[in-house]
Amino acid sequence: MITDLKTREKTFKQMLYFALVALSMSFAGLTSAYIISRKREDWVTFELPKIFYLSTLLIVLSSVVFYFARKEMQKENRAKTNYLLIASMLLGIAFIYFQYQGYLDLTKAGLFFTGKDSNVSSSLFDIVAFAHAVHVIVGLLVILVLLINNYRGKYTAANHLGIQLGEIFWHFLGGLWVFLFLFFLAIL
Repeated sequence: MITDLKTREKTFKQMLYFALVALSMSFAGLTSAYIISRKREDWVTFELPKIFYLSTLLIVLSSVVFYFARKEMQKENRAKTNYLLIASMLLGIAFIYFQYQGYLDLTKAGLFFTGKDSNVSSSLFDIVAFAHAVHVIVGLLVILVLLINNYRGKYTAANHLGIQLGEIFWHFLGGLWVFLFLFFLAIL
């Protein structure tokens, strides 16, 4: 068992960074497939639903709020930390909700994931958006665990590694969505 706090922090952050690099490579592969597939004769272009602008703003705000939650934990203000973590989680839930609404907008426009009316461009877009949404749901579960741990008094100003790791993961997810959103704006 790793007992030295600095060694523990270094080890866990390094493991998280390796996981984030692997996740980045997965999304790099998906976006590369999207770029290569654009050369197909049956490729269909479409506009992103406007609701994705709102969802992007929400995930960015959620990340900002998470940052302030960690800052409050550094002051050992558990109550404010919990309120901010809850706010970050609610913004993340709203992100997922509006992403789903965007998916519904795409299906109303005749862009389906599967079936006889589906096409490669909308199917690939749905795969990328769904893969990101799954990771956001994992991030929401992480925030829930952080809330429970903070409520139980597990974290202190000197030792709040869980919150630091959760923040890094959440910022990564927000940044990843901003990248994907800009990627699709540029390529669609």
